[in-house]
Amino acid sequence: MVAHRSTGTRSDTLTHQALSVIRNATGVPLAFGGVVAGDRQVRLAAFSGHTMGALRGVALDFGRGLGGKVAALRRPIALHDYLNASRISHDYDSVIAAEGLRAMVAVPVVVHHTSRAVLYAAIRESLPLGDRTIQAVTDAARVLEQELAVEEELARRCAWLNDRAQEPDTQRGDTQAEWETVRAAYAELRVLAQNVADSDLRAQISSVCERLAAVSPGSQDTRTPAPSPLSPRELDVLACVGLGQRNADIAADLGIGLETVKSHLRSAMRKLRCDSRLQAVVTARRYGLLP
Repeated sequence: MVAHRSTGTRSDTLTHQALSVIRNATGVPLAFGGVVAGDRQVRLAAFSGHTMGALRGVALDFGRGLGGKVAALRRPIALHDYLNASRISHDYDSVIAAEGLRAMVAVPVVVHHTSRAVLYAAIRESLPLGDRTIQAVTDAARVLEQELAVEEELARRCAWLNDRAQEPDTQRGDTQAEWETVRAAYAELRVLAQNVADSDLRAQISSVCERLAAVSPGSQDTRTPAPSPLSPRELDVLACVGLGQRNADIAADLGIGLETVKSHLRSAMRKLRCDSRLQAVVTARRYGLLP
């Protein structure tokens, strides 16, 4: 059992936010958790509620204790009496006892089949935790999974953009297949952003989307006046149209009504002075509004 200080990473910040959501939803006295380090340890650095400090900085090895087992198995486990549970190893009983915790649930945060963090809700009595509490922790973990997945995608796209910016034009060798991949990533980011609660992360997504659109292989059209600015939602819809999606699919992905999709599409077509949805996508790319 090794003590570590929090790294202060973006993942830590998102984990803290998830724990606050859990406490607000359940009223448990303590929600806590931590991210998975490269050495396959869950490092407890995030807490919401009253803590005695015994767990702060503890690193849980994969497969050991409750959090380590959850991270290794990649599935939730609930215990009504941690100190007497037969389903886990008891490597960390001393810190659990020092914290005065008894019943708890731990849920892994899994991104691309890899455990990235573990979230807990705990009480100081030996009582079965209700379904409402377990579901609240599970829901918070799912939201955190999506936010971390978006963060990973942003990092990949930023790395791609930075690498591309450093290459001379003669060495870029852009292909249609490569640009279709970029356009799919752009649309996916815009869709994912709909369910991201963190304002800073949404701002990062918007910035990366703008950079992706700016490096489009199409050139800015200077022969005709620039169109009226498209709204973020109109860009969302056009990005999905560019992937060949039907209106019903777009509505489901963006969490809006079918008629709302049609309305945004009509508005975008009017601003771009186009008569068809596909022409609107091509025109938006020509103006550098879409990649």
